[in-house]
Amino acid sequence: MDLIGLINKILKSAYTIDKGRQGLKTDGEEHEGRLHYETGISDALNVFKKALSSNDPQIILAVEEAFIEQELKFCSDDDNYSRSSLSQALQSFEDAFLCLESVEDHAGYKAADKTWPHTSKYRIKNHPKDAFHLACISHRTRLQNILRAPGINMIEKTVLKQRASNMISAQAAYLGKQREALR
Repeated sequence: MDLIGLINKILKSAYTIDKGRQGLKTDGEEHEGRLHYETGISDALNVFKKALSSNDPQIILAVEEAFIEQELKFCSDDDNYSRSSLSQALQSFEDAFLCLESVEDHAGYKAADKTWPHTSKYRIKNHPKDAFHLACISHRTRLQNILRAPGINMIEKTVLKQRASNMISAQAAYLGKQREALR
């Protein structure tokens, strides 16, 4: 799967969604805005599904990260809550990417495993609940909280559900990498 191509498509879809939202707020541009919005949402959903089909945690996370970066870019400067949440998500994704690098070094990851508590609070299926898992868990929670908000249309909720599902799948694929590293 071509990561660069997926990222380009997700960037374009986020731009189209924002363009649609702007059109919806402008008298006389509502119809065109609606078309852009729906096209962007549909395109984003397709990209998230393609990322999921890769079963590669790096691709899934990279596509999500690119989308979040665009959400932050298009977020109002006055929306401190959203800006803070999106910035935290990006930071946790950076930590998750470091975990992906680390898990590829099997000997190093085995040594790192010894530094993690072995109580269930700090483990997932007997593997370290490291920054990758924490990023996926917190982002999935963020997405689920948005899903609970009233006023979000069902088209957008479909994308939010897909994104949350992608976080579960990214975690499962990463768990496979952990399992392999700790053999």
